[in-house]
Amino acid sequence: MDTVAMTAERIDRARGALLGSAVGDALGVPYEFGTIPLSGDPEPLGGGLGNYEPGEWSDDTQMATCIARVAATGLRLTSQSAQDQIADCFLLWEREGASDIGVQTSRVLRSARKLEGTPAQRLRAASRSYAEISDRAAGNGALMRTAPVGLAFLHDRDLTAQAAREISALTHTDPMVGDTCVLWSEAIRLAVVEGVIDVYAGLDLLHPDVRETLSRALREAEEPGFMLVENSFTVSCMQAAWHSVKVGMSSDDPVKEGLFAAVRQGSDTDTTAAVAGGLLGAAYGASRVPPYEVHGWPGMTGREYADLAVKITAGSTEGW
Repeated sequence: MDTVAMTAERIDRARGALLGSAVGDALGVPYEFGTIPLSGDPEPLGGGLGNYEPGEWSDDTQMATCIARVAATGLRLTSQSAQDQIADCFLLWEREGASDIGVQTSRVLRSARKLEGTPAQRLRAASRSYAEISDRAAGNGALMRTAPVGLAFLHDRDLTAQAAREISALTHTDPMVGDTCVLWSEAIRLAVVEGVIDVYAGLDLLHPDVRETLSRALREAEEPGFMLVENSFTVSCMQAAWHSVKVGMSSDDPVKEGLFAAVRQGSDTDTTAAVAGGLLGAAYGASRVPPYEVHGWPGMTGREYADLAVKITAGSTEGW
């Protein structure tokens, strides 16, 4: 695909990818790891692990914003310059804006401060070092920030996959993290361009050895009674998000019901809902995202965050 014409419907879907993810994040915040029990429908009450304000999003959207703001400048996300700026923003965020941060991401960013090289080089080196000493280096902290990655190259699935791998590796070098990010980013790209949901569409972009593993994981997540106890692993998070998306697709209000299903699964609720919301919003558009007032670091509203999608896609729809 050489060009993608940005119709009103595609613009709405691109904005929906960012807004859906941010709303899902804020909906999940109060219930993360059972912070408060869920009775009835989820609400963006705030609180949670970071003592958030009502409607405030957490680290999922905070980190995604770093990517979105760089992509909105027109820089290619596969370029060294863009990745250095994203890495520098991550480091600034960890120092000044992070109200809640995952264990793996925190350790990588703090270790990177002690290293030499460009910001992206330092983060990758710290991420590799963490993977060498930890058996839990495949967390969901990169999958949670795929919404802007899926918008960056609407004309090119291969560049989308490249960007997904390279940006995930800034903090998570485990190959399985890159694979899940490729699948989800490609699904978001396809949803914006064609208005369909097909998370299997990116399987051919993965190494043959892992295609069946992830395909099987996705099929398991489609079972009606599917429910994970813990979803901090990138594959289990992908499963939880995909199950939620499928629940939404079978309802009359797909984005809302999908996000509610994500939160009701428990465990890492804000991340599951952020991941699911990115794909649901990309398929159904910002106009179908529940109209909660959300906001968060770095001082943005949900509408302002969604508006970054217009700038991102303005530079992502033509061949280079």
